[in-house]
Amino acid sequence: MKISTKGRYAIRMMLDLAEHRNNGFITLKDIAQRQNISKKYLEQIIPVLNRSNFLKTSRGYQGGYQLAKEPSEYTLGAILRLTEGNLAPVACLECDPVNCDRSANCVTLPVWQGLYKLITDYLDSITLQDLLDKQIEMYSNDYMI
Repeated sequence: MKISTKGRYAIRMMLDLAEHRNNGFITLKDIAQRQNISKKYLEQIIPVLNRSNFLKTSRGYQGGYQLAKEPSEYTLGAILRLTEGNLAPVACLECDPVNCDRSANCVTLPVWQGLYKLITDYLDSITLQDLLDKQIEMYSNDYMI
């Protein structure tokens, strides 16, 4: 499994919105500038997040985007499942129950199931708030004498 640019940029965009959530609605232009991501690329990600009610939108002069919920309510796993689809490391785990003729006799299936569980448990344990806290910690330790 490899996380695409779309998934990585969606996380960066959501993190940017979390970081600036007290500034009202944020324009894609501002996010694109701060994150050094093409505005056109962000325009492709927005509909996916909007359909799942991850964002609030406002049109017009002071329009833009905001998180629909608190940063602690968004996991990286949820964001990546929206943008990447299933996070299964092998195709046979993309359906539940496993839809493979060999599954009853496949000695490697438990390996892939274990890996899948580790991936989803890990990504579902990290929220945008966790990343914000980590960012604050990183910057607070960045001082010179």
